[in-house]
Amino acid sequence: MVWVPLSPTSSDRRAPLRAPSTTTMSLEWLMDWSWSLDGLRDFIATGIQSFRDCDATALVAVACLLVLFVWYCYHVGREQPRAYATVNALMQSAEANGVQNGFVYCQSPECVRCSHHDGLNQKLYHNLQEYAKRYSWSGMGRIHKGIREQGRYLNSRPSIQKPEVFFLPDLPTTPYFSRDTQKHDVELLERNFQTILCEFETLYKAFSNCSLPQGWKMNSTPSGEWFTFYLVNQGMCVPRNCRRCPRTYRLLGSLRTCIGNNVFGNACISVLSPGTVIAEHYGPTNIRIRCHLGLKTPSNCELVVGGEPQCWAEGRCLLFDDSFLHTAFHEGAPEEGPRVVFMVDLWHPNVAAAERQALDFIFAPGR
Repeated sequence: MVWVPLSPTSSDRRAPLRAPSTTTMSLEWLMDWSWSLDGLRDFIATGIQSFRDCDATALVAVACLLVLFVWYCYHVGREQPRAYATVNALMQSAEANGVQNGFVYCQSPECVRCSHHDGLNQKLYHNLQEYAKRYSWSGMGRIHKGIREQGRYLNSRPSIQKPEVFFLPDLPTTPYFSRDTQKHDVELLERNFQTILCEFETLYKAFSNCSLPQGWKMNSTPSGEWFTFYLVNQGMCVPRNCRRCPRTYRLLGSLRTCIGNNVFGNACISVLSPGTVIAEHYGPTNIRIRCHLGLKTPSNCELVVGGEPQCWAEGRCLLFDDSFLHTAFHEGAPEEGPRVVFMVDLWHPNVAAAERQALDFIFAPGR
């Protein structure tokens, strides 16, 4: 029996690809098989030429970028913040004695630096997500990176700079900042030097009648006495104190870069009595600059930040990053009186406006 193909339909053209049922083939079948191979060869050649006409390197690059983008979206969507190294994780041995970085902490549950928050980074990550839902993820890359990598950043920081609560990556680091860094606020504070000094002197008269007048706080020091009078304490206004220094408090509202509704924001009068030494310690974050306006500056008083000493001057501002290891002391004679500065926390100049708004939301008092 001889196998003969029927009329050349589309289904018939695929038929020769199946093995024939007999070993005998007709000449017509062989011709049809040859035609099919020629068509297949032409199709493949056309496809290869079309691919060559499109730059193969460009196609591969586009494909790789597409794969990377899909992977990044998947990775960011699923990623959770890494384990956070809180203060107690960094200084476990010192905490056994109630001392961290050589500084006796207040242990107050309201203090963002002194209290220990297990899982703080998960809380911060939740706050960041809530902020992004209300506003935008735009400009939040550095904050997201900082929260995600807190454990690595804090553990890998050199001992000269170890913020204890939050480290924002990619900020320029230097112990001291020039006066031009926050020129407007520095000049405004210095113009109001006499106003602030007069309100301090009125407050300080109460020390003659009481060892620790109302509104003042005594801080722990290895020697001497260190008093503070807060107008703003960790982002919270102290109404009773503000009423006693109304002009100074109003002045805070005129500062452009003052950290307000944020646990890292403070404003206070700081007094060191003669013979006082503040033990070396670190501040809670690098997102701020601490500004000291000298009110009374006797001789033999120094601030040492990152191993670099500086002296205060009356009526002049001194700007520094308190996330660096720092200390202060007053070794002047008792008759010279106390060293007094007005302290206020300002934003680091390299923290963008969108980041400031997000950080105010994330670190709002009581959040």
